[in-house]
Amino acid sequence: MIRIDFRPQDIKRIKQLRYDDPHPRVRRRMDVLWLKSQGLSHQEICRLAGIGSNTLCKYLRMYQAGGVEKLMEINFYAPTSELDEHRARLKAHFRAHPPATLKDAIASIEQLTGIKRSPSAVGKFLKSLGMRPRKVGSIPEKADSEEQERFKINELEPRLEEAKEGKRAIFLSMLPISYSDLFSVYCGHLHASL
Repeated sequence: MIRIDFRPQDIKRIKQLRYDDPHPRVRRRMDVLWLKSQGLSHQEICRLAGIGSNTLCKYLRMYQAGGVEKLMEINFYAPTSELDEHRARLKAHFRAHPPATLKDAIASIEQLTGIKRSPSAVGKFLKSLGMRPRKVGSIPEKADSEEQERFKINELEPRLEEAKEGKRAIFLSMLPISYSDLFSVYCGHLHASL
């Protein structure tokens, strides 16, 4: 068990920071110290604070090493990417020349910075720049409007006239549809015929 003699001014500050500190981790640390200052056992402190014994010992040793100020330090490890140094230049480049694929983006990044990254890392980096993948489809070739008009006048309209006169049957090819769509179409035609 780690024994600590708390100074009265520290107890007052701990009591205040339990509620007033903006960071939840600092508030939890102060709760633990408050419970320790009230003479509770380590096992009881761990149960009430919802922490493990290793975390409790870590907090108490931090207090012994630097007092309340040490417990108020928040030091998160956040690795940074080498690409962050080139963020502005890469963002400008990709806004001017959007990559069609991740392979294009990987090649552009390697050419501009000399840094090679995996497709998943490049995808995350592009997302952090505000870019996102787009679904693309093929664009059909331009239709020949003159050919379409010729077909309509010379073939389609005469066949439709023959169908109206009962001389020809016409079958329309449709994409498969669901039963509910088929039912609504049927009900629509039924309603229109009434």
